[in-house]
Amino acid sequence: MIELKGVCFQYDSMATNALSDIDLTIEDGEMIAIVGHNGSGKSTLSKHLNALLLPSSGTVFVNGLDTKDEKNVLTIRQQVGMVFQNPDNQLVTTVVEEDVAFGPENLGVAPDEIRTRVDYALETVAMSAYAKSAAHHLSGGQKQRVAIAGMLAMQPQVLVLDEATAMLDPKGRADILSTVRAINRSRGITVVMITQYMEEAVGCDRIVVMDHGKIARIGTPVEVFADVEALTRLGLDVPEAVTIREAVKQLGLPLDNSVLTTEALAEALCPLL
Repeated sequence: MIELKGVCFQYDSMATNALSDIDLTIEDGEMIAIVGHNGSGKSTLSKHLNALLLPSSGTVFVNGLDTKDEKNVLTIRQQVGMVFQNPDNQLVTTVVEEDVAFGPENLGVAPDEIRTRVDYALETVAMSAYAKSAAHHLSGGQKQRVAIAGMLAMQPQVLVLDEATAMLDPKGRADILSTVRAINRSRGITVVMITQYMEEAVGCDRIVVMDHGKIARIGTPVEVFADVEALTRLGLDVPEAVTIREAVKQLGLPLDNSVLTTEALAEALCPLL
């Protein structure tokens, strides 16, 4: 779906590269997390996935289209939708259903098709009951759901969430994460999550760990969270369940590295008690 080959990027105000020699393939239908400390390059990388930023060197392909070719940009941005941190910055109208319809209208989609897309998108994010509501009366999590619905109404093949849960409380983060996972599994939409919360990365197919503009580690959650010391050296936390797992292993009790969540930890510990 998306392929980055030797991608480097340097901001005009910086003396060093924000990205260096990035080689990464994101598969169709995959759910992938990109994590890293502040300044690691994860958000810069995300903005290369739909041509918001163009590589200083190297190439990014989206469905075979080169992002540096200007005639491809509109098609690429229709295929790769982005949701950012602050939902208030993404809502452009005062009524929920009108906001979701905004994107398709600007693409010239027929009115009947727009109605179908809006209904589908709001149902997918469990916001149908708020279709006629004023967007500014919604909670932060609900606003973020509307922002996601607005992207879905444009029928992208890839959904990129650039720290889209960073401004939400724990319940809001959990709700958005559940919605995004359902979209990935039921609709087959490729999801790329840029996140600082390692618990969010646990449920993804793969995790990319960024450090100083480079890919430091990449693998399944089991593979990445197998080496807690390496993640700590990179300035990253690990899920609480993984911390407890490692402490229990230090006591000599046999726990598998596949234990990544509280539920899995409970299931593994109960037989040992």
